[in-house]
Amino acid sequence: MYKVAVVQAASVPFDADAATGRAEQLIAEVADNGAELAVFPEAFIGGYPKGTSFGTATGIRTERGRAEYERYVRGAVTLEGEQVRRLVHASAEHSVHLVMGIIELLGSTLYCTALMISPTDGLVGKHRKLMPTASERLVWGFGDGSTLDTMDTPGGRVGTVICWENYMPLLRQAMYAKGVQIYCAPTADDRPTWQSTMQHIAMEGRTFVLSSCQVITRDAFPDDHPIEFELPGGDTLMRGGSVIIDPAGTVLAGPVFDEETILYAELDPGAKIRSHLDFDAVGHYARPDVFSLTVNEAPAESVRFAG
Repeated sequence: MYKVAVVQAASVPFDADAATGRAEQLIAEVADNGAELAVFPEAFIGGYPKGTSFGTATGIRTERGRAEYERYVRGAVTLEGEQVRRLVHASAEHSVHLVMGIIELLGSTLYCTALMISPTDGLVGKHRKLMPTASERLVWGFGDGSTLDTMDTPGGRVGTVICWENYMPLLRQAMYAKGVQIYCAPTADDRPTWQSTMQHIAMEGRTFVLSSCQVITRDAFPDDHPIEFELPGGDTLMRGGSVIIDPAGTVLAGPVFDEETILYAELDPGAKIRSHLDFDAVGHYARPDVFSLTVNEAPAESVRFAG
């Protein structure tokens, strides 16, 4: 059996050092409870600016919105930065594999990224969100096929698909083909309908599914941070709904709403093997003579210097 943890906690928006400190405390807690893998929410370090327009409308940008964007960028992290080094150290110190949602700064563009960190090998993988949803596209760049990484753990191969990317059937198929056994879904979607998506993926991919969402309220943000829209939850910007599901679609832990918590479950790797008796989406239940998928894993670089 392999014990895993899904962390449902609030970020510290726009403050990468403070958010990393919070993550370090939570990593120590899951280790004390015997977990060997911890999954954190989307944008846990850097923050998810829910309800914020950054002063934009069609054909309009404002100076206040640009200033808000500057604050958001200054709260992001780089892969070579101190915050990632601290996460690598915490993973090694506590012998916990990590899937950590960050806002990554690469050049002059932000990406919604999930890091995969090994206690023995450090930062072994990353996934930059391929398709930011709706107005996320204003502040986040598009990932490419070069970051469809996985991470091997004692409990099985880990892969990560972020939030509404999980509604992209071809991306799911690619992850199944990579042999993902523990399918991690950091998210900002706190609606009850998210649960049916997670159960469907568990059954479709015959994978364990670990989904993590923040519980965060208005007062976690700076007092002058603009939220221009009335949100369904009022002062609760995200209400959780984290969950752990087995390859048969059975819920092992959660969902939990409206409170911070850490979900734990013991995963039996044999459950995935047994589930493939009657279904394998990329094997004996596939029809490659009718349907096929080609995945471009080359980096999509805008500038290449030759010579």
